[in-house]
Amino acid sequence: MTQSPAVRTPGRSGPVRIGERAARTLVTELARRNDPKPALLVGTAPGDAVLAAAFDALLPGDVLTVVPAAGCTAAELRDHVAAQGQWIADRVRVVDSLAAADPAEVVVVAEPFTGTAEEARTTIDGLAKHLADGAVLAVATPATPGRTEGAAAELERQGALFGVGTDLVLRNKPPVRVYRLRLTPAPVSLAARLAPAYRPSSVPLTRGMHIDSNGVAAAGIALGLAGLARVVRPKSKLWLLPALAAAPVAAFFRDPERDVPEDPSAVVAAADGEVLSVQRLHDERFGDGEWLRVAVFLSVLDVHVNRAPVAGKVVDYFVADGGFANAMKPEAEHNVAAYTVLDTDHGTVVVAQRTGLIARRIVQRAPIGALLARGERFGLIRFGSRTDVYLPAEAADPLVGPGERVVGGSTVIARWR
Repeated sequence: MTQSPAVRTPGRSGPVRIGERAARTLVTELARRNDPKPALLVGTAPGDAVLAAAFDALLPGDVLTVVPAAGCTAAELRDHVAAQGQWIADRVRVVDSLAAADPAEVVVVAEPFTGTAEEARTTIDGLAKHLADGAVLAVATPATPGRTEGAAAELERQGALFGVGTDLVLRNKPPVRVYRLRLTPAPVSLAARLAPAYRPSSVPLTRGMHIDSNGVAAAGIALGLAGLARVVRPKSKLWLLPALAAAPVAAFFRDPERDVPEDPSAVVAAADGEVLSVQRLHDERFGDGEWLRVAVFLSVLDVHVNRAPVAGKVVDYFVADGGFANAMKPEAEHNVAAYTVLDTDHGTVVVAQRTGLIARRIVQRAPIGALLARGERFGLIRFGSRTDVYLPAEAADPLVGPGERVVGGSTVIARWR
């Protein structure tokens, strides 16, 4: 098989290796699709972490086509597939070259892009003919701090044009950045068939509890300040202040796993907190008609990771300037807010992440074109504030009222008619 020099086999022709965590990130789109689908894995070999992750992600009805990496033969791969047992052998087909592969709905390149921008562009162009309409192409490149050139620069460009998600995997040698590209639009209806995406930015503590990467960074800064204070003033106890603050700061960014209701008519809370109001209103920014808005206040003790209330496609995102009033007061209507607009099978849905008196930073990780499953993490708000969900009033009935506590991703706040 003839390969572009922009693609190198991990562990064989270069120092870049895809580890278990990065491999799981690469096959995210394969793992989250709950319906039978054709998938394509390009450039792999027995023992590669990406191949093992792809095997783990397979569901009944899936068909995975595998293309060998340079230095590996199709016969070697077929023997490896057969050794995995009948369940895998029935769902995996090994071909001699990429030319023999059929179009797929999920295409994963197992080998990191490490060549020039032109080589990366040529490789993506060659893979495009193997992408079905709305398919996702997952590729990775080494994440070199302070440098964006060659293949990395081309993937940044492709991500700006066609990107529907990107993840930085620091726990890899070296760290890599995974890009998910969609060269043609996907139907909105596909979102309802997705499970929430795996996010490597969430660091696991236990099976049910993670810490968002923002929390890891904040705790690291606190510990760094403690170490610096200890060196500068060794006889002082001031270092204890940032040292003791590290744990509660990290706890603020906790990211627990949630059981998302399977009921397709359910609309779930976008955040943990107390329902401030449930009201009907008009907002011309989102279109004509009346909206049902459920506003939830997040205290500093609540989980601040935001989740998609419904399955849908991100079609717009904008930030409105404003103040920083207490999120529980009426003036908070005019606070700085980030609006994520979703197209769904039931109409337009909007999630507003509002700043508050303490909260001054909003994180939104779902680019335009991304498909979000119901209950999927898409951002967070730092240190308290408010999250509002806008639903078409004629299409949904509220199930919560002011004063009630809700749990993001789990509590059903409304139901589609």
